[in-house]
Amino acid sequence: MKIIIPKEAPSELRVAMLPQNIDKLVKKGAKIVIESGLGAALGISDEDYKKAGAFIEKNHKKLLASGDIILRLRKPNIKEVSSLKKGAIQVSYLDPFNEPKLLAALAKQKISAISMEMIPRSTRAQKMDALSSQASLAGYAAVILAADNMYKIFPMMMTPAGTLQPSKVFIIGAGVAGLQAIATARRLGAKVDAFDTRPIAKNDVLSLGAKFVEVDLGETGQTAQGYAKALTEEQLKKQRDVMKQYCAQSDIVITTAQVFGRKAPVIVTKDMIGAMKPGSVVVDLAIETGGNVEGAVLGKIIDKNGVKIIGLANMPARVAMNASQMYANNLTNLLDEFWNKEKKEFELKLDDDIIKGCLITHGGTIVHPNFMPHTKEKKSHKG
Repeated sequence: MKIIIPKEAPSELRVAMLPQNIDKLVKKGAKIVIESGLGAALGISDEDYKKAGAFIEKNHKKLLASGDIILRLRKPNIKEVSSLKKGAIQVSYLDPFNEPKLLAALAKQKISAISMEMIPRSTRAQKMDALSSQASLAGYAAVILAADNMYKIFPMMMTPAGTLQPSKVFIIGAGVAGLQAIATARRLGAKVDAFDTRPIAKNDVLSLGAKFVEVDLGETGQTAQGYAKALTEEQLKKQRDVMKQYCAQSDIVITTAQVFGRKAPVIVTKDMIGAMKPGSVVVDLAIETGGNVEGAVLGKIIDKNGVKIIGLANMPARVAMNASQMYANNLTNLLDEFWNKEKKEFELKLDDDIIKGCLITHGGTIVHPNFMPHTKEKKSHKG
């Protein structure tokens, strides 16, 4: 079984596999061929990969046509899908909710396409969960980026020239990225407040030494089916008013709220930004899915009345070596979980819960129920 690893787009600094992961897979009996220059952005030479047991191929199209398994980070270019070996297994991010034409092309080529976004968030699959591993690093990088764009230091500092007060950081969303942002800001000495619509997040926030912002919305109630009722206009206004107060007193605001498969909700409004002090910084970690911050611009840092709004994409790539390490481990763990030791090959177990959750196309058709052409409602399982 030949595993191939093509280069990523020039703008992507991360790589899908590092030499140490190649070494593990080769020892299991895999033949691995990488595209020449795969690790150049990280200063990893072809020779480093050769020492780990990989073969080197310079011809991109020839490489794609030869692979039984294709490992990538980013989704493949739709134009090169026809170059893939029919019946091959493609493993990468796929952005399946927004790429119906790509899914159709993969199905037409009879590719078994595994979407790393769709790895189930179960205990068994935790070691393969690339969304979580990359989100954690994004949370870290967001704080470092904010610190670099702020004109203050994070910690309290007592000096002969006077006492410097700690910076105030407000984190909106206490998921994986938010919790890492909280931990990083706290390690740097900032005073941190955090908000999440889920009361269950409170213990996680408090355990990291931050204050959990609670908004008393009164009775929210639930439907007969047990779902939370939509907030009234009065409740929504109350929530925004409280968040505006915290934005106004914060030096840094970091938003992390994303809804998997759908556009990110707008959380920080122009009114809230207008209440912030000049010199403050806002980082929108959801910018690639529409953004949480009103007025944020994808790929740019803009200034609104002295407040910097950062909408830079691909935050994990700011720590590309560690991001590559974690993603490569996610891929290695996935292959290891379904590796047939006797046959020395990856076994696609169609009845396994993990494979059921992340396999999008197989045998010439789209097999995941969320993305079948006849599916009228595409529901997220991670939102």
